[in-house]
Amino acid sequence: MKSFLLSLLFISGVLGAKAQTQTPDQYLGYPLGSRFTVHQKVVDYFKYVAAQHPNIKLLNYGKSYEGRELFVAVISSEANMNNLESIRLNNVAMSKASKHIDVKKQPALLWLSYNVHGNEASSTETAMKMIYTLSQGTAANIKQWLNNTVVIIDPCLNPDGRDRFVSHFNSVVGSVPDANPYAREHQEPWPRGRSNHYYFDLNRDWAWQTQLETQSRMALYQQWMPEVHVDFHEQGYNEPYYFAPAAEPVHEHVNSWQREFQVLIGKNNAKYFDQQGWQYFTKERFDLLYPSYGDTYPLYNGAIGMTYEQGGIGAGLAVVTADGDTLTLKDRIDHHFTSGMATIETVSTHAERLVQEFKNFFVQSAVDPAGAYKSYVVKANHLPRLKKLAELLTKNHIEFTYGGDRSLNGFDFETRKKKSFKIERNDLVINLQQPRSLLAGVLFEPQTMVSDSNTYDITAWALPYAYGLEAYALKESVTGKFKSLEEVQPVSVQTENPYAWVFPWNGLDDAKVLIALQKAKLKVRVAEEGFSSGGKSYPAGTLLVYRRENEQQAGTLKARMQAIAISAEISLNTIGSGYVDKGKDFGSSVYTILKTPKVAVVSGTETSSQSVGEIWNFFEQELHFPVTMINVQSLARLNSEDINVLVIPDGNYPKNMGEQLTTWVQNGGKLILMEDAINAFAGTKPYEIKAREFLKQEQPNTRSYAEKGRDDLNDAIPGAIYKVNLDQTHPLTLGLNPYYTLVTAEKIYEPLVEGWNVGMLKQGAYVTGIAGKNVQKKIETGLLFGVQPIGKGNVVYLGSNVLFRLFWESGKQMFTNAIFMVN
Repeated sequence: MKSFLLSLLFISGVLGAKAQTQTPDQYLGYPLGSRFTVHQKVVDYFKYVAAQHPNIKLLNYGKSYEGRELFVAVISSEANMNNLESIRLNNVAMSKASKHIDVKKQPALLWLSYNVHGNEASSTETAMKMIYTLSQGTAANIKQWLNNTVVIIDPCLNPDGRDRFVSHFNSVVGSVPDANPYAREHQEPWPRGRSNHYYFDLNRDWAWQTQLETQSRMALYQQWMPEVHVDFHEQGYNEPYYFAPAAEPVHEHVNSWQREFQVLIGKNNAKYFDQQGWQYFTKERFDLLYPSYGDTYPLYNGAIGMTYEQGGIGAGLAVVTADGDTLTLKDRIDHHFTSGMATIETVSTHAERLVQEFKNFFVQSAVDPAGAYKSYVVKANHLPRLKKLAELLTKNHIEFTYGGDRSLNGFDFETRKKKSFKIERNDLVINLQQPRSLLAGVLFEPQTMVSDSNTYDITAWALPYAYGLEAYALKESVTGKFKSLEEVQPVSVQTENPYAWVFPWNGLDDAKVLIALQKAKLKVRVAEEGFSSGGKSYPAGTLLVYRRENEQQAGTLKARMQAIAISAEISLNTIGSGYVDKGKDFGSSVYTILKTPKVAVVSGTETSSQSVGEIWNFFEQELHFPVTMINVQSLARLNSEDINVLVIPDGNYPKNMGEQLTTWVQNGGKLILMEDAINAFAGTKPYEIKAREFLKQEQPNTRSYAEKGRDDLNDAIPGAIYKVNLDQTHPLTLGLNPYYTLVTAEKIYEPLVEGWNVGMLKQGAYVTGIAGKNVQKKIETGLLFGVQPIGKGNVVYLGSNVLFRLFWESGKQMFTNAIFMVN
């Protein structure tokens, strides 16, 4: 190819003198790579370039949590841009298994995503160089490539994290960058710029779509459905460049074309890196298994998904590497730019085949889905979580129906054996004979086949376990009879002079009702045991508002209750007498008044920012409940009148923290310890919690030297699912039966002697995912969830992450119980 590399690595200023459009250097007022660019300037530059070129279209798809613009630039040939809507609709039609698209007239769609991790900041700088180069069309063969390729550039998926990083770096860098790796400019403060506003890793949120940025981007992604998606990242600055093909494990249903094209990409990228003598590696470390990455999610949606990793995290503008070389931001931009342009070339060269294979993927999926199971049935045993599951499937364009009256045999997710069952009216049915069958199958498969233990993430995520729902996998094709749920409206029972109003406790919507009742200064009681009244049964956890004890301070009680019901869109139900048909009368001590939570969450350098973010986001975005974020240094001044619930996220805390909080707990405070936060309290009186010791018998190392960089499978647990044995009578377990937890560490605790052992692992608790035999022995039995009364207060021990990435839906119920129900 005629001097292609020189064109790829051209100095923008040289061409800028001949072109009307300013180069990034000219527009920004500094050479690209000499400093980090704030997000708004990136936005401005893209708008500036697009305004001058009719073959560029900007599409705004939303705003970040902090209000920064989210957008993509679409660029192609003039002819393609004039026909852009037809091209888009054709791609969407193919993703719905349409057979009528003429692939010879359809260009391939290549989507380039930059800066999903905010502190991997070279990629957004690269995006500006990419849009300028493509807009000019003067580098070798660009015009030819754009004739059969539509390029979509998202310059920054995570502007909040990026600006957090850039703001810090620009505030500490000197007039001359310090390449010494010990310099402060190479050390990011907590929580670092990797994550978004709520400290979420957006690269692990593609399928779950818990975050605003992901929700907005995925809505746009579904409107385009590209044939190729590349996610540009950075890794540690001592690492060389990584590009496809990926490492094992690769999911068994990634097809031969998807694997083949990764090799084509890798070879073409390698050609240009070889010319420069740049180091790179392939087929190592970055696998294709976990379904919620920027490379795997496109693969499971018919595209070619790939990750590119440039060494650079912590490198700043320049850093001396372990090899003694100096890596600069300009170097990193050049590497990403080269791989990006080489990828456009490969996509263009194989455009027709890409489109044909994309079309074939969905047609094949709708006719003969991959895998042993052809249908899944999820029982409507917990309607609120079933609705949440339906929402997730809808976001991912997975088709489903409801109900039927057939008796069937299928794999029971709970017993892991074949079992007979009957489909009932509101049971959710996923027939895999549909275009999105591969994604649906991956999200539901009871056991993911893992070919290699050296995986980059969790190895189990099956949705029936994450949602705590009864489900069955079937080897036959089954379809429900109905398109929607049968919404059974509860009968509104009203008495003229009610003894009490009653409310269910079965999901997050019920928690919002409780929040509204307590915000109205009403005393709310909880039934610790089930009862019957007026011919109707009420389970443990039912909420009650007694008329007499509330109308003394709220004379307009009926009107208040009605207003709350209207706001929450629920029917009011009342009970006319404190004398019940079955169970204990309303004067019994089993109907306790719930404290109104005044919640604080610990944050700061001692905490896991991911854990903090999960808790913070859950309170603000799902419960809409105010919390106070505090630092460890403030704990000594904590007052149980101002804060009566303290959540301590996963983290690494000082050992004396338990001593600081003892008086606060004894005076009525509720302490909720998440994962490793328990370590700071173990062995400190009066906290009874103690890690279970496991005496490992040392074995000779049987691994070869060649395996030195790999995990020992016997000691690996990157993320496996276990069934927890619950004390169903304890308030922490309300609405949970069964409960499955995701175990990511080999930690288990001794049963409590004085407290309540609410969630235990017992023999046979392992369900699915990688868990080495040594790990399984360590955590075979022991405590995961417990509650210990201390004085007037309680300590809640949550030994595994119940809010994991906020897609572990049943765990949200346990956490909500901990906040509101454990009294």
